[in-house]
Amino acid sequence: MNKTLYRTEKDKMIGGVCGGLGKYFDIDPTIVRLLFALIFFGYGSGAMIYVLLWIIMPSEAMIEVKSHEVESEKDVEEIVVMPDEVIDAE
Repeated sequence: MNKTLYRTEKDKMIGGVCGGLGKYFDIDPTIVRLLFALIFFGYGSGAMIYVLLWIIMPSEAMIEVKSHEVESEKDVEEIVVMPDEVIDAE
């Protein structure tokens, strides 16, 4: 099973980035939030990284919509319509 990195809708404080990273790496999102806070106060780039990830990472809802689209495309590919008669256009 392959993992997908996305912003979570259920475990979010601001944009869902830390919740999504926590879910992806199987760690508590609070730890990810603390790391972002340390980077922000230590180096000043935590907020910029967070906003960049917020823009780049797709939301959980978008991932669900895309997975439903792929499933519906697979269903359409399985349906084959065979005509009863072949008509020559001469």
